[in-house]
Amino acid sequence: MLVHFIVHESFEAPGAYDNWSLERGYNVTYTRLYLGDTLPIIVDSLDVLIVLGGPQTPSTTKDECPYFDAAAEREFILQCINAGKAVVGICLGSQLVGEALGAAWEKSPETEIGTFPITLTTAGRNNGKFEHFGLSVEVGHWHNDMPGLTPEAKIIASSQGCPRQIVEYTNLVYGFQCHMEFTTGVIEGLIEASKDELPSLIERKFVQQPDSLLTNDYTNMNEKLAIFLDRLTEAYHIARQQ
Repeated sequence: MLVHFIVHESFEAPGAYDNWSLERGYNVTYTRLYLGDTLPIIVDSLDVLIVLGGPQTPSTTKDECPYFDAAAEREFILQCINAGKAVVGICLGSQLVGEALGAAWEKSPETEIGTFPITLTTAGRNNGKFEHFGLSVEVGHWHNDMPGLTPEAKIIASSQGCPRQIVEYTNLVYGFQCHMEFTTGVIEGLIEASKDELPSLIERKFVQQPDSLLTNDYTNMNEKLAIFLDRLTEAYHIARQQ
């Protein structure tokens, strides 16, 4: 099993996704765009594609961020989807997955930074990959936007601040606007990168400040993410055998 990560920024680290991959003994590769890495030419060798977040939007141009090429990422993501790979996009990654399938990203009603609950929809509660979430679960957030919806997409979970927290595009393709990969180490990097922005958001009702962010317990969400990923890879193996 080969898991490939697209990493947009050093402070948008894979966290629990990386831990899950390594704990399962999977081979792991990375495209670190901020270091000038290029996307793989061939998708055949990879099994799972995980597209991480970043401060960009899918509309960010190369003039605004020279190492971010949204069109190239959308094309690569679509190649992986069409090849039957398991694909998970997180935050910016979720918006790029939606865009690759023809669904335009949108602004979220609220900025969310910190740990807040998401609530499963009927579709989420009836989905075997998420039954261990229960009706609601506390997860991490750090976003202003949300993924678009294709006609076939199902909203798995929402929050008070964002109606599209988890989206199922197909049985093997998911967008997570929320950040279940957060660990204290990941949070430390995000705080450092946002030290000028966070004080300006102190009045926002869904924004926590560094003291709270550093004391949040991310263990439960990491464990639930790992179970989802195990079930996703199981579905991937079944699909490959058909």
